Amino acid sequence: MNKQTYKTIARITLGAGLVFAGISHLTFARKQFQAQVPGWVPFKKDDTVLYSGIAEIALGSLLAINSKAVVGKLAAVFFTAVFPGNISQYVHKRSAFGLNSDKKRFARLFFQPVLILWALKSTGSQRRCRVARNAVLFSTCNCFRVISKV
Repeated sequence: MNKQTYKTIARITLGAGLVFAGISHLTFARKQFQAQVPGWVPFKKDDTVLYSGIAEIALGSLLAINSKAVVGKLAAVFFTAVFPGNISQYVHKRSAFGLNSDKKRFARLFFQPVLILWALKSTGSQRRCRVARNAVLFSTCNCFRVISKV
């Protein structure tokens, strides 16, 4: 297989994962996703979960059918925007999705930069976007900032 085929498979896989996550936000995992919503978000926790679920379904669908760089950038921005929820889950020791220990919740924080890079690389965005590196660095630095405060 050539490089483009791998990118296409990665993009469609990420898109399918986002659609699945979005559906789970709206249905069977709604309560668990509420555990990740930081207290400072100005919406009701359930509304936040519903809105993010709709956004995930839309982004996932776009990734599955469209390989344009802008779609990868939008997904990377989304993954960066929801990262405070992962930090909140860790800081406030909220168990959800089998993340029932500080070690597991902490390890989850390092997966966010992977998702950001996955979105960018699978759409070819990393070549055209200087912000990509900054988004990954921002996510990683926030992990270390959380460690120093806990």
